[in-house]
Amino acid sequence: MDCIFCKIAKKEIPSSAVLENDSLIAIKDINPQAPVHVLIIPKKHYTTLLDCKDKALFGDMLSAANEIAKKTGVHEKGFRVAINTNHEGGQTVLHLHMHLLAGRPLSGILG
Repeated sequence: MDCIFCKIAKKEIPSSAVLENDSLIAIKDINPQAPVHVLIIPKKHYTTLLDCKDKALFGDMLSAANEIAKKTGVHEKGFRVAINTNHEGGQTVLHLHMHLLAGRPLSGILG
């Protein structure tokens, strides 16, 4: 498989890891949309949210978001987590991942 996130999880491509455990790796986004923009990526490949039935993994991803928000100091002012799914949902890398965005007021469609 030629998936960039799988390669990052396997340490075949260097990344700026913010957090890592047995099920996921969290890295700084290389094209940040906010001062804090972290991608929370499962180590196991799932193409989209629709392909994953692992409820424990979803819990791990949300727990990681909480931990990262505290670690980066954005937990008090606020942050957003989002999972884009398929093309019209804004997913550009076909490997399930969650965005944590913070560090400025976030507006837009969910505002």
